[in-house]
Amino acid sequence: MIGVGEAAIGFGILVALLFLGLHVATGMFIVAALGASLYLSPALVAALGTQLWASMEDYVLLSIPLYILLGEILVRSGSTDKLYRSLADWLNILPGGLLHTNIGASAIFSAVSGSSVATAATVATVALPAFRTRNYDDRLVLGSIAAGASLGNLIPPGIALIVYGAMTNTSVGQLYAAAVVPGVIMTLLFMATIVIMGWIKPSWTQQKETLDPLAIRLRRLVDLLPPLVIFGIIMGSIYSGWATVTESAALAVVAALPIAALYGRLNVKMLHEAFLATASLTAMSLLILAMAFYLNFVLGLLGVTPALGAFVTGLGATQVELILVLTVFYLLLGVFFETLPMLVGTVPVVFPVIMAAGIDPVWFGVFIVLMCEISLISPPVGMTLYVIQAVRREGTIAQVFQGTVPFFIAMVVMTALLIAWPEMALWLPRLTYN
Repeated sequence: MIGVGEAAIGFGILVALLFLGLHVATGMFIVAALGASLYLSPALVAALGTQLWASMEDYVLLSIPLYILLGEILVRSGSTDKLYRSLADWLNILPGGLLHTNIGASAIFSAVSGSSVATAATVATVALPAFRTRNYDDRLVLGSIAAGASLGNLIPPGIALIVYGAMTNTSVGQLYAAAVVPGVIMTLLFMATIVIMGWIKPSWTQQKETLDPLAIRLRRLVDLLPPLVIFGIIMGSIYSGWATVTESAALAVVAALPIAALYGRLNVKMLHEAFLATASLTAMSLLILAMAFYLNFVLGLLGVTPALGAFVTGLGATQVELILVLTVFYLLLGVFFETLPMLVGTVPVVFPVIMAAGIDPVWFGVFIVLMCEISLISPPVGMTLYVIQAVRREGTIAQVFQGTVPFFIAMVVMTALLIAWPEMALWLPRLTYN
């Protein structure tokens, strides 16, 4: 058994290792191995293989490569380009014009890909060429793409929600239900931010978009069907009880194949590229997750969970006070770390604390994913910012940083709303599962 002080030192070592640039999986293994060697038995370090096998046996984790593969197939099918054009037909009438399409396209693509990085790369590839001939402020264009991409893990089926559910033994189906309303509200807040920025500085969004005839715009609505059908299959199969989360992901992949064929992109080469990209991303993600499970295993043997629970109880802090402290903690941490390292590196330590405080684990899942998504647009480490700049291949990364500022503020406002109104995330899972 170790105390809170030793646990804090261990977490500090992990943060220091990650800050120095060590791979997050390696950092977590070092901390876990040190804890096992110093306080338990060196034999537990040799038990790593058994723990890795046991942790990766969780059936729900199979949905991660399936959702990655789904996103890869849809991107290569060309459906994203048509989705963007169709949304632009209707969102261009709003103040801010094509900027709203960046948000709308990201929200819909997030609902089928589950990845913020994939959403950033996809929407940036489609959107940036469209803005080169238009009179929009570059910073706001880049910021809106980055903001939209941050919806990737918040809107179901976000991969971060799956990871959190697996690590905490929380129902992924309930997490999906809990994230729906916050995801919609976050999307609307981003669009409201664009309107407000246009009022503050009209020259940033003064481009007057030309609309095609109504008949053409109505005909192009068919391009919205593929992602909506995929989303309907995922959510409908889960909440009808017809399929598990993993089975729904497999169904979505199967449904994506005829969509790719319909667009004339289904061939062996495309599938080979999609499989290679899926294998690479899955290996990276699950290695980190496996090391997080091993760290969690060691922390459990060391008695960190009851020690943290007793410590929080002794403080006498209210739930709101604890959440506010965690909000500041994650905002600061997000400046230095990416989403997955933040999630898997802190959940083993933080989750026992929130359980001891009586905070709903489903609500906290939405909260922590939102915090991790803020890290994606937080300079200087925000992953989506660099993905967008890599697609852009001109200008400076500083312009991307500047463009995210108003959307960062919107996400902080969203966090405040989620804390002040917990039912935003809880009423739908209660309605669905009770």
